This record gives sequence, structure tokens and C-alpha cells, in this order.
Amino acid sequence: MDRRHFLQKSAAAAGLVSLNQFPYHLYAGTKKSASDRIKLGPKGVELSRLAMGTGTNGSGGSSNQTKKLGIGGVADLFKAGLDNGVTFWDSADQYGSHPHLREALKSIPRERVTILSKTHASTAKEMRADLDRFRRELNTDYIDILLLHCMLDGNWNQRKRGAMDAISEAQEKGIVRTKGTSCHVIEALRTAAAEPWVEVDLARINPAQVAMDADPATVISVLREMKAKGKGVIGMKILGAGRLRNKVDECLQFALSLDCVDCFTIGSESLAEFQDLTRRIPAASVRG
Repeated sequence: MDRRHFLQKSAAAAGLVSLNQFPYHLYAGTKKSASDRIKLGPKGVELSRLAMGTGTNGSGGSSNQTKKLGIGGVADLFKAGLDNGVTFWDSADQYGSHPHLREALKSIPRERVTILSKTHASTAKEMRADLDRFRRELNTDYIDILLLHCMLDGNWNQRKRGAMDAISEAQEKGIVRTKGTSCHVIEALRTAAAEPWVEVDLARINPAQVAMDADPATVISVLREMKAKGKGVIGMKILGAGRLRNKVDECLQFALSLDCVDCFTIGSESLAEFQDLTRRIPAASVRG
């Protein structure tokens, strides 16, 4: 079975692919680690290959991480990540995780980490209010990566134009370093690939089509369009929002092999889980 056949099989099974016979040798590559330094997108924002996620099943102002670990627990986990060279912090208003990052920043110089957050704002007024509130909640003057959160249609760039303009204005002032979208349907992802405003996209990708926008081959084709246009791509749902935790090695190797994914976010729910991830990533990248 070659890689193309495997992707076609993934698409045909529509998320019910068995990974028991995962063809490791097709995805073996150069050795990679969680702490590898990546320069993302046209602005070259530097970050680690792995992001510390805070939104496994995140909605309504909370997530698995915020509920299980609390403010102090998430902050301690992030500090442990930094000790291991993982400097990329993934948050969102929807996850309620800004106070958790703020706590971690009490003992960490702001310039040592790259912070991503996400907004549901649509109008310029809403966006300016979110920018002010987000920075207060995080206790920072700037946000490294700001994304329009969870785009669900192909015309989001028309509906969100006011927010987009406000983010561009903030970027000119140095309040936002780079900008983009997270997408949850293939039409939205295609629009993000075509829209010049988008510099970075957070895209759902795994080999089993679990919690994804479309089959892996289709998503990969759009992500390659993005990369061809110089956009940065951050992978998410690498473990299918936790539903593929019994296939961590397969999912990691798949993500690490993709030429259209610069880095990815995974939300650990304990220090042991984070340490296991950082141990598995180098092995998965070269397993044949």
C-alpha cells in the first residue's frame, strides 16, 4: 500500500479507518521533536513544533484542561512545557483559559513564549472590545497569533469583514503579530486558502477523519494550497479530540510527515501525558 492509497482508503472509510495496520514506513522521515523551532507564516513568528493546547472539548468558557487542572495546574503544566523547550501556548476565549496563561506568565518573561488566542467577534466594535479584554485577561500588551474562531461557512470572510479590519488595524499597531482563522468545514477552509487576509490557519487533521472537515486527502490538498501561497498551517485534532488516544504513535507520525503542516497543538491533561507526548514525537517521526 502506498501513501496515496492509504489516504484514499481513509477518505472512503469516512472516519472509520482501522489504524491497526498503519503503514509506518510510508511516513518515516527526518527526526523531529516537540521543541523544534519553527517560523510560522509570512510574519515568521517563531514557536515550538508542539503547542500546549488548552481546549480539548473546549466550549462555553471551559475545557477539559481548565476543569481538570484549574488555574494553578494549567500554569504548572505550561511552565513544565517551557522547561522542555515547548514555548507555544494555545488558548481561546471559548476555553476560558486566558487566566491560566496569565498565572503562568507571573514567573515567565513574556518574550519567551508565543501566545495564540481566538475570537468569535464579527464586527469591528466587538473585535476591539475583545482585543482589550483578552490583553487584560492575559496581562500582555500583545497577542502573537489571533484567529477568527471556528469558521463554519464559505462566506465567513464577508460576514467577519469588520472584525478582520479591526485585527489588521491592531496588527499595524503591534498589538497582534500575525492573524488568521480556525476552520471547521471544508468550505471555510477553502475560503481561508484563497483569502489574502489569512496568514495562518488552524486546521483539523488526522489519519482517521475523526473530528475533521473532510477526508484527509481533501484537507491535505487545501493545506498545500495554503502553503503554496506562503501561509502558515497549525494542525489541530491530531488525536481526534482525544478519541484517537489509543493510536497516538500513528497520529503523530502522520502529522509529522505532512509537508503542509508546520506545527500542531495537542492539549495534555496531565504532566505525565505531556511527558509521554514529548517522548513519542521523536520516535514517531522516524519509525519505519
